[in-house]
Amino acid sequence: MYNEIKLEKGLYNLAGKSFSQALEEADPTENYKDTPLCGLDAFERQLKRFGIRVKGRDCDKVEKFFATTESAVLFPEFVRRAMVQGMEESVLPQLVAVKTVCEGNQYRGYTVSETDSYLDGTAQGTALPETSILESDNNIQLVKYGRLVTASYEAVRLQKLDVFTLTMRSIGKKLADAISSAAVTALKTGAASVSAAGELSFDDVTKLFSQFSDYSMKSMIVSPKNAALILSMEQVRDSVTVDENGNVILPFGTKLIKSSQIGDDSVIGFDSSYALEYITSSDLVMETDKLIDRQLDTFSVSVNLAFKKVINDSVKVLKLA
Repeated sequence: MYNEIKLEKGLYNLAGKSFSQALEEADPTENYKDTPLCGLDAFERQLKRFGIRVKGRDCDKVEKFFATTESAVLFPEFVRRAMVQGMEESVLPQLVAVKTVCEGNQYRGYTVSETDSYLDGTAQGTALPETSILESDNNIQLVKYGRLVTASYEAVRLQKLDVFTLTMRSIGKKLADAISSAAVTALKTGAASVSAAGELSFDDVTKLFSQFSDYSMKSMIVSPKNAALILSMEQVRDSVTVDENGNVILPFGTKLIKSSQIGDDSVIGFDSSYALEYITSSDLVMETDKLIDRQLDTFSVSVNLAFKKVINDSVKVLKLA
């Protein structure tokens, strides 16, 4: 079936559907169970259809996408996937608890407030303690983040696709790292804080850890300078571990996240399962027509998004002198 799909530009412009979703609908992956093509999605099967090898010793060059008018339609999705891969390699996914896709560029969430402790019993005939979930007073305005990429077809057409992928991944990673700055600001805003006595010490780190009661300090985001200080602490350097994903885990089980998007004047501890909502109106948006028509001279890539703290008590800040 994958050899019979008609590829055209319009597949990128279907309402409520991405290019990959349109391909998947036309050529469902479930039909390939227990076949040699098992494990490939609909887009990857199209690469196989046109013999486009994107990695390995026999990796093709960029110009292979433009051998036919149909195979050229695959190029924007190839670029998008490379950039998204780079974004997923940034610290951004480690900060987000939940992702919300909304319509338009404004979003109105809700606020949660609680009157009494969960620990106290309730006497017969007495009203139960209340948790209020109310619509927010203000809309959250989504902000556009993007990049204008300037190149020429002649400059890239003879480049191997694996090298070109690295460049696109790098752009995606840097874009996501910049977006992480807004995520850090959302985490800090309105969070309860404690102060360090002087230069960052292990006592300060444990002080931050002790501020969590209903939630856990699963993650801690710090600047490169403070990451070096923490890892050089006597109580840490002999007990720190690295998990199977390459994450640095401190002695008390907290993941250490190093990022240049947070300053040296604070350390943020948070429960990554409850803290931050990532709000967007779309996935990564690209000028697909230009890429299909080999007009790489200038094409843009962008995403509209915002961040909102979901549970305020799941974030604590350590302020440094």
